[in-house]
Amino acid sequence: MSATESSESVSGAPAAEAESPAKAPRRVRRPSKPDAVLAAAVETARAGLLEVVPAEQIGTYIGAFPDAERLVTHRFKSLRPGYNGWHWYATVARVPRGKVATVCEVGLLPSENAVLAPEWLPWSERLRPEDVAAEEAAKAQERALSDDDEAADQAQTGQDQTEQDEAAQDEAAESSSDPQTGAQEDR
Repeated sequence: MSATESSESVSGAPAAEAESPAKAPRRVRRPSKPDAVLAAAVETARAGLLEVVPAEQIGTYIGAFPDAERLVTHRFKSLRPGYNGWHWYATVARVPRGKVATVCEVGLLPSENAVLAPEWLPWSERLRPEDVAAEEAAKAQERALSDDDEAADQAQTGQDQTEQDEAAQDEAAESSSDPQTGAQEDR
């Protein structure tokens, strides 16, 4: 048996090819330093931002961040009211062997210390049992207060009615009695 025969598998294909898994997709390499032409295109990035944002909302230049080969993002501090800690960005690119940067995209991104809204939750997940319990307790307390008010009103009305009944009985007793003798008439 020769060396060639020993490295072949039963199917006749070389052993190295039979055992190797499918080729993994090629990973895009992110450059560690920005393209020199694009990194120098700060004014081009600022001009791109000025097309959509007033100049007074664009602050100091923060830096250039490489996204891919011939693709760099420039960041500027945001002076927009309500966006403290946010950064304006302009992404610039160039063609291979080109010396002119082109603005691809502009926008506003939060930084690490930006104030952000809480993560959105559907209504069914936001409603917790203790929320429902608190609402039900408030309704029960409201009902108890209204019941107490009604009972107090009825008690007051009942007391007024009793006083009126007693006054009516006193009047009837006085009108049926003889004023001179104080005796009651028989009817």
